[in-house]
Amino acid sequence: MRLSEAAEPIFARHETFHPRYGWFRKAYSTAALRQTGFTEDDAPINMGVGKNMVRAIKFWGQAAKVITKDPESENKRAPEMVPTWFGHSLFCEEGWDPYMEDPGTIWLLHWMLLAPPSLVPVWWLAFNELHAIDFDDATLEAAVHGHLNATSAWSNPHESSIRKDISALFRTYAPAVRSGRAGFDDLLDCPLRELGLITNSAATGNHRFALGPKPTLPNEIILFAVLDYLSRRPPSGQTITLAHLANEPGGPGRAFKLTENDLLHSLQRPAEATDDISLLSPTGAHQLSWTTEPALLAGEVLRRYYGSAPLNARAGSPGDEAVDRGNLPEERELVMTRLLDLRHELPIRAAQ
Repeated sequence: MRLSEAAEPIFARHETFHPRYGWFRKAYSTAALRQTGFTEDDAPINMGVGKNMVRAIKFWGQAAKVITKDPESENKRAPEMVPTWFGHSLFCEEGWDPYMEDPGTIWLLHWMLLAPPSLVPVWWLAFNELHAIDFDDATLEAAVHGHLNATSAWSNPHESSIRKDISALFRTYAPAVRSGRAGFDDLLDCPLRELGLITNSAATGNHRFALGPKPTLPNEIILFAVLDYLSRRPPSGQTITLAHLANEPGGPGRAFKLTENDLLHSLQRPAEATDDISLLSPTGAHQLSWTTEPALLAGEVLRRYYGSAPLNARAGSPGDEAVDRGNLPEERELVMTRLLDLRHELPIRAAQ
């Protein structure tokens, strides 16, 4: 998969804020309460944050595919926002994980940030096209510029935008670096840092991607990512090699930093428990086969993992679609209560 197929040419739309704990839920709750929730004059008061953070929460909600532009919005320059079916399935009151209590949800949101169409192309390039084992900011910046220059369909962004995206990437995933200027939230309040995908090299002090199995990454989330990946690429039969899933840019191996062998061990048990999915080795090469549409299987995997089945739940590429307005009113009273809880939310995990 190429960058132009996987991502949108969007840079530094996060107002220099990395995603904070609770922001994905708050993005869903704001859009579910009313479509104009992000554009009203009192949005900062209603959400309990500053104006720039309102825009950042909106961006990260869109990037994680939990909210999207309302297709019925009459304002094309500043369209109203509604939840996606994926966001609704995850965060509605009867959803898979409405309060983000399951560690697998953080891994799920990480995958959705990179899944096509990704709104963080710099991040997509870092996870999928950076081949350096040990790297610093300058190495990553040079690699990003090289790939962007080769993407003829895109205009080159300003260098400062690239640097802002790289800075947000490291503040999201890399271990916190304490300094006199680092705020409490910056050090403690980023859920994706818990994934341990980026570490620091003891020898050089540079960044390193953590390769190999991840103790907190559920096997079912890996299988979901495989099926979601299949649902977003052009159809090409009903089998795929694990080598492709591990090494192809845009695949789950690159996103989770897993090898082919890691995928084999991780997929065996959930594949056996899922109808219409099989792991085969007809010629010595390990393959995954399926007989049902991957998007439908992806939803089934999440329903089984979370142990719940929200009404009209959708995952895979159909999950990106906007929820019909008629499906939201019954949620709004519950959403208002949850927004009040979120307004003064503290970094819960940091305090534990």
